[in-house]
Order: sequence, then structure tokens, then C-alpha cells
Amino acid sequence: MSVENETNEQKVKKNQTLIRYFLVVLLLGFVVVGIVVSAFNTAFVERSKWEDIAKNLERPNKLILPRRGNIYSEDGRLMASSIPTYYITMDTQTESLLQKEGKLLYDNIDSLSYYLSRYFKDRSAAGYKQMITQAYRRGDRQLRIYPRRISYIQLKEVQAFPLFKLGRNSSGLIATEYIRREKPFGSLASRTIGDVYGEIEQDGLSKGRNGLELQYDSLLRGEAGLNSVRRVGGRWTDVVEIEAKPGMDIHTTIDIDIQEITEKSLVDMLKSIDAESGTAVVMEVKTGEIKAITNMARISDKVYAESINHAVADEIEPGSTFKIASMMVALEDGICQPSDTIDVGNGIYMYGSARMTDHNMNSGGYGRISAEQAIWYSSNIGVAKIILKGYEQNPTKFVEGLYKLGLNIPLDLEIPGSGRAKIRMPNDTLNYWSRTTLPWMSFGYETQIPPIYTLTFFNAIANGGKMVRPMFTKEIINNGKVEKKFSPTVLKSSICSNNTLKIIQDMLLGVVEKGTGRAVHSDAISIAGKTGTAQIASGGVYRTSGHQVTFCGYFPAENPIYSCIVVIRRPRIGYASGGAMSGVVVKNIAERIHATSMPVNIKDVEPDSTAVLLPQLKSGSLASLEQTLGALKINFDTDSVKADWVAISKNNKDVNLKDINIIDGLVPNTIGMGAKDAVFIMESAGLRVNISGTGRVVSQSITPGARITRGQYISLTLK
Repeated sequence: MSVENETNEQKVKKNQTLIRYFLVVLLLGFVVVGIVVSAFNTAFVERSKWEDIAKNLERPNKLILPRRGNIYSEDGRLMASSIPTYYITMDTQTESLLQKEGKLLYDNIDSLSYYLSRYFKDRSAAGYKQMITQAYRRGDRQLRIYPRRISYIQLKEVQAFPLFKLGRNSSGLIATEYIRREKPFGSLASRTIGDVYGEIEQDGLSKGRNGLELQYDSLLRGEAGLNSVRRVGGRWTDVVEIEAKPGMDIHTTIDIDIQEITEKSLVDMLKSIDAESGTAVVMEVKTGEIKAITNMARISDKVYAESINHAVADEIEPGSTFKIASMMVALEDGICQPSDTIDVGNGIYMYGSARMTDHNMNSGGYGRISAEQAIWYSSNIGVAKIILKGYEQNPTKFVEGLYKLGLNIPLDLEIPGSGRAKIRMPNDTLNYWSRTTLPWMSFGYETQIPPIYTLTFFNAIANGGKMVRPMFTKEIINNGKVEKKFSPTVLKSSICSNNTLKIIQDMLLGVVEKGTGRAVHSDAISIAGKTGTAQIASGGVYRTSGHQVTFCGYFPAENPIYSCIVVIRRPRIGYASGGAMSGVVVKNIAERIHATSMPVNIKDVEPDSTAVLLPQLKSGSLASLEQTLGALKINFDTDSVKADWVAISKNNKDVNLKDINIIDGLVPNTIGMGAKDAVFIMESAGLRVNISGTGRVVSQSITPGARITRGQYISLTLK
């Protein structure tokens, strides 16, 4: 019986266990079903709702904008640097602003409008309120809050205004970043330094537009970094994933002082002759480094500003400066010698049906002159007859001679958009060659040469025949270290024989001393060079398009340091002259550079008889005077001085001291003292002092030596 009872109890317990298990499984089944239903509901029924919430919580990665590299002058002065600027707009349709019928906006609109009006001062608070509320009602998502760009500091201040301080997602304030390239020296070499596009590109980088900014854009722009936003400890935290790499810095060859001299000299001349535009370039002879380059154009009456980089881009007819190349070819081929004579007649020469003239045809011409005089006087007829004599039957040989001089060697300049020399060959089927091409080419027409090519050729003459490439960049600096250093590039070791070179150098000096460049002569520094005056063609017509005047040369003539070219276009005042216009600019540049760079040994300078060798000294405390004169190492004699206060007398070389005796009860003499000493003495004597003026005491209201009444006032006048 007991066994049977035990078996029944076990069955009961087993059934109870099964029931409990079933209940647990059933309960878990309900939980699973609930999870599945909830997941289905989230994934499909409420999908759009949760996607919107996810978007609001999303924290996208941000680009870290790199610093664009700076551009410096040769001595490290900043010429171009980037400053971020911002346009501020407002998205009036953000979710926060749309909620509760715009309650957030309308609660803050009055205070926001007041702050905007007070800060920008471009419209009233009522005006701002009307602008923003109207934009809200019409659903404007890009309302321009302020029409101009603002600085980073201004942006931070605006972001602290009512409503805007809630952040972009709540207030709708959007700041679009742009880059402004600041040039501390203004227009100086501005076109050569170049510009950048203002808007930041999608990759977070700025982009060079022209000049060195474009040439070295890949180095200057740097590499953007990446900033991710992570939730750490319940807060969103910025985490730098990739550091931004700043752009490299460019050190140019530009000398700011020479650049300033060059620009001022050019602009002064442009204003005086009311010219359309002008170009000036200064090159260092030995290295080819460009020390100054300016391109100024008239933008209004008597106002000039940097324009197109004519110096490197213009493919222009060089005019009479080209006669030097023609003469050099003729000398090299033995066609003429400097003393050979040519009959240029009355200044008019008919070559077939073409009429050739000299600039002095109205005064009877030069008659018979030598070959070197043809250069001095810039005779078109003289040079043309020499070239026709040697090459009329074989013009190809003449052009080949020009090529040998290196005139057509590509300079491969660092300035994008640079032009190139175009000197035609007679057998070139792509370019028309007529019977008159050779003689007109000999004096600078029917060829196209950028001014910097002409300067490079003249620089080679100054450099003993060695032609070097013009340089605009000295170094590229990466994070304070020299990444690349540029050195002079020799394009041609010798453009001609030494004998020819010496003859040409003498001719260039003769142009300034005896010929068309006499206005360029300077008593301060010797200058050699060649003038050029050419008519500007327009639509194939020369006579009505104005003139271009040029002077190209170097200085000092006996030991050249710099070469220089100045080209001026369409002067409206005065007779167009390469010497009196462009040449005078070169003269002014040369003299000013010479004045600022001339070494002076102070010991060799004769003393100025009117110079004041001793400082202005004041009577007063002997101890203070001894300390001051001792520091200045000025000798003086104190042996005869017994008082603590002294009066000073001096000539131009010596200091003489005399005792000032202070007697109790008597008014002291403070004439010649400074305010500090005079007040101390008077108050020590029991007087009250009024002071007027500055400097030293020149008068006192109570005569020295008078009896003192305690508390008495005395007035001191200082000058």
C-alpha cells in the first residue's frame, strides 16, 4: 500500500512539473510573438517615423579644412595668405521652426531682429523682422541674412544671438565658408602672385585661379582631414580621424622694396601721360630672379590697378628693341661692322611699293650714318638696309640667326597662360611670308614676342652672353623645412661671340649717351639699353590704333646687376617716345634702387657743419646728468662743480656745468630745468607750483632770489 501511494505522489509531481513547463513555454511564446509583432510594426508600419528620428540623431563626418599655404617675398614678408569668410543664410523650414505653428520663431523674432539690426546696421529691427517672417511664410530655405561675407569672429558673434544660439538644426542658421586671399601689400605683384576661387570645393579645398596660385595649386592647397562625431558617455564628441595637412608655402623671388619702387615709377609716368596701360619687370642679371613685375591699367581717370599679366602673356610686336637682335645676327655673319656706313637719305625709303620711314623724316632724315649710329638713332631704314644687304636673297639664314640667339627658346615660365615668341620662317606654309616681311621684321614688326622674352634676351647681353630662364620662385617650404630649392637655369651658355657681344654692349651704351635714349642718362648710375616705339595694329590697321613705347636695358652698365623692361601702351599726352616715357621710368627705377642699396661707410662721410653733435640737455640734478652723459659716452668736466644742482651751457662739442645754489628762504632759479626737477626744488622750498607747457622752464612768475612766503603759488612756463 505504501508503494502504491508513493507511485501516485510521483505521478502528481510529474504532472505539476509539466504544467509549469508548459506555462513557461506559453509565456515565452507570447513574448516572442510580441517581439515579432513589434519588429514588424517598427520595420513596416512605423518605418518613416523612425527614419525621421534617425536623421535627426545622425551626426555626419565633417571635413577638416586645411590651411592653404602662404606666399612670401624673397625676404620672408607675407604676400598672400588665406582668411576664411562666410555667407550666412537661414533655412526657415527646419522641423523645430515648423512645430506648433512657428512658436519657436515667433517667440524669438523680436530679440533676434533687434540684435541683427544693431550688429549689421543695414536695416532696422522692424525690417529684419519683416524679412524673416515673410521668408518663413513663403517657405524660403535659403534666406540671405546679410548680403556680404563676414569674418569668423563675426560669425561666432552672430551664432550667439537669440534663436541662432540654439544651433543649426533648431534655428536654421547656415554658414557657407569661402576663402578670401588676403594680400598685405595690395597691388604689388598682385597679378603674378595670382588669385584663388572664393568658394571651398566639395573636397574641402580652395583652388588657385591664376598666377603662382594656380601654378603651385596642388602644393598650396594641402589635404583635408576628417572629423567624425561619436557618442561618448551620453554626449556627442568630435574625434579627429585624419589630421588635415596644411599646404606648402612658396617663397618667391620678389623684392618688396624694388617692387614698390617699380610700381610707383610706372604709375607716376602713366598718370602724367594718360596712358592706357603699362608693364615693368626688373630681373637680376646673374640669376634670372624676377625682383619686380607690375602690370597696371587705367580703370578710371588717373586711377590705375593691376590688370592682365601683359609681361608674360602678350605676344606683341617688339618694335625697335628688336633691332639689337637684327644687328647681332648681321655682326655674327660678318655682314657689317660698326663703322660701316649706310645712306638713309631723308628718312623715307621706298622698298618696292612699300614706304619705310624714320622717326625724323619730317626734319630731313639722317643722311649717311654708320651701322652703330643706326642703332643709336634707331633708324628703321639703316637697320633694314643692312639686313637686306646680307639676307635679301636668303631670308631663311637671317631667321636661323635669330634662332641661334635663343630668341625662340621656350622659357617655360611658372606663370600659367604665358605667351611664347613667334618668329616666322620663310618656308613655313602656315605663316604668310611676303617680300616686305624681312625688312619690316628687322626693326621689330611681323614678329610676336612677349616683353619677358625681350627682357631675357637683353639680360643675356648684360650677363656676358649667358641666357638664363626668368625665375619667380626660390623655395617651396613644407612644414618649416625646404621641400624644394630652385636654382638658375641656363638656357644658352652664349648667345653670340665675345667680339659681337662687346660691340652690342657699346651700342646700347651709345643709345643712352648719344642717341634716342638720352633722356635715360643718369648722373647717379650708368644705364645701357634700347628704345622702341611701335604702332599698335588693330584689325590689320596701324595708323589709328595708337603707339606702344618700350625701353629695355640694364644697370649699372659697366657691371650689370639688374636688367629692366618697361612697356607703355597708348599714351594720350605728349609725343610717343620710348626714351622719354618708358626710358625715364627705367631711369627712375635704376636711381631709386641704387639709392636704397648703395653701401655707405659712415666713417667716410664728411661731417655736416650744421649737425648738432650733442643732445638737448636740461639743467637740474647733477647725479642724473652724470648718469645720462656717461651712458652716452659724452665727456664733461665736474671738477669745478660743488653743488647738487647745475645749470648747463654747451657749444656744438663741449658741455659746461655751473653750480645752482639753493638758499633757504629765497626763490630758486629753475630756468632751463625740466618739470620734474623744477617742481621738486620749488616744493622743497615751500612753494606751491602751477605748470603750463612742456619741455624746459623758460620763465617763472616770481623772480629768483625773492623772499618766500610759505604756501605762496609760483607759475612755471615750459617750452
